[in-house]
Amino acid sequence: MNYITSLFLFIMAAACNTKTDSLHTDISSINSMVMQNLEQATFAGGCFWCTEAVFERVRGVQDVVSGYTGGAQENPTYKEVSYGRTDHAEAIQMFFDPNQISYRELIEIFFATHDPTTLNRQGPDIGKQYRSGVFYHDEDQRQTVQKYITILINKGVYSDPIVTEVEPFSIFYPAKDYHQDYYQKHPDHPYIQAIAKPKVNKFKKQFKDKLKANS
Repeated sequence: MNYITSLFLFIMAAACNTKTDSLHTDISSINSMVMQNLEQATFAGGCFWCTEAVFERVRGVQDVVSGYTGGAQENPTYKEVSYGRTDHAEAIQMFFDPNQISYRELIEIFFATHDPTTLNRQGPDIGKQYRSGVFYHDEDQRQTVQKYITILINKGVYSDPIVTEVEPFSIFYPAKDYHQDYYQKHPDHPYIQAIAKPKVNKFKKQFKDKLKANS
């Protein structure tokens, strides 16, 4: 876990007992202090262990945080989200250098490394918390993802309809430290071996030019 993640988790944890307005202020402070040259992307592609593992290996992505977004409940826990007791999805928040990787390229990787045609499901994980979703941070991101979905549809890449939700970003709640960098911490975990590792290998094979050195 690097400095960005540590600071992000610290401020979010401190904000759990504050009002939402204060929470947004704290996140803005992070952006201005630490990420002056970085942009954000927020994706939900099933279990966040898998999605995080893929994007941590993408050139230009400086940090990835696993957590929850897309619901109304404040400060959700892993148990609440994973049991489907909230409207949140397991998701990742990433910070990337647009001079090294574009948002469009991140979108391409996102769609290639999960199934955007299964409603409220990814592999063995079933429920709205495992839905496919893109949470855009500005109008450019919204247009980028909508245009790319249109391209996929026109090319007939998938035989089934794309069900990926495209929604404006609102707020992101980081998961506890236990869930951060899970792929790296628990490489021999049966779920990691069976579900996450094939996704990572697919990324490495299909996007060799976007792979970080020594990944």
